[in-house]
Amino acid sequence: MTLGLPLIARFNINYPGFALPVDLTLPGHGVTALFGHSGCGKTSFLRAVAGLERFPDSYLEVAGEVWQDDAKGLFVPVHRRAVGYVFQEASLFAHLSVRQNLAYGLKRSRHSAGLAFEQVVDWLGIEALLDRRPERLSGGERQRIAIARALLSQPKLLLFDEPLSALDIKRKAEILPFLERLHSQLDIPMLYVSHSPDEVARLADFLVLLADGKVLASGLLHETLARLDVADAFADEAGVAIDTVLAEHDVQDQLSRLDFPGGSIFVARQAQPLGRKLRCRILARDVSLNLERQQHSSILNIVSARVLDFADSATPGNILVRLDAQGTPLLAKITRRSLNHLGLSPGMVLWAQVKAVALLE
Repeated sequence: MTLGLPLIARFNINYPGFALPVDLTLPGHGVTALFGHSGCGKTSFLRAVAGLERFPDSYLEVAGEVWQDDAKGLFVPVHRRAVGYVFQEASLFAHLSVRQNLAYGLKRSRHSAGLAFEQVVDWLGIEALLDRRPERLSGGERQRIAIARALLSQPKLLLFDEPLSALDIKRKAEILPFLERLHSQLDIPMLYVSHSPDEVARLADFLVLLADGKVLASGLLHETLARLDVADAFADEAGVAIDTVLAEHDVQDQLSRLDFPGGSIFVARQAQPLGRKLRCRILARDVSLNLERQQHSSILNIVSARVLDFADSATPGNILVRLDAQGTPLLAKITRRSLNHLGLSPGMVLWAQVKAVALLE
């Protein structure tokens, strides 16, 4: 897969009582997550990219093609943009079968070559659904059909506007593996709007954080999640994502060992084969710090780490500590009293005790 040309977006999103200036250069491959609380402008940004709304004095370039340049009076209308858009609600044609809904996606395609019908059906596991009507589908199945229809339009860019927000926990768990499959198979950029930290940590490669009418931060997911100046935007869900490799199964204790550059962590026994790459999420609230390695503790996961810096948390009396575990970033949330008691300062080497690890699968 190629890295692709970047997506360049400069918008002046402006409504009565709300403004969001945007100046972003985003990767031309993989998933860019747009994260922020409701009303921060995520959907407005997506609609501007799709051409559903036009804001003045703006510029948009996708895969080397300029879709909007107000300085030159250029605006490519929505029907001429090679965009696949998946909304919160699937919005399928109720009077058509699944097969006929997908045929509509093919009809919208402006390219003769691209993803084949059979390929998309296989990726999303929908062959058994082709002759059903939308009313006979679950919410997760309807969203898979909507994604398939978007793919069959042969887009140069996929836009997801909180596609899982209307689904219950079971249906979300059902559809996430299909989104991961698209992530690994497709060679086009995807913009994914969400206010779910778990979805962002699981799917994204690149993160854009929106808050208070501005782009608070943008960058590679692992680096951006570990920034002290953005951690409080995730409130009690502040933490990091770590890519690991499944290295060992302990049959006796029913544990699996996951290796990463900063050491190893143990989780409940996994069914996947050795060598499988797994992404984990470690929340700052689940990391405690000790100046000495504890030998008699119920905590299994203890790694050596160096203190980089720290900052006040939005939670009164609490401090966020940024750590470096041999190249792997970690965050710990501790009390100010603990900070003073331990005498923490940048450069100190200590032990990070990880009380809980969430596997993102």
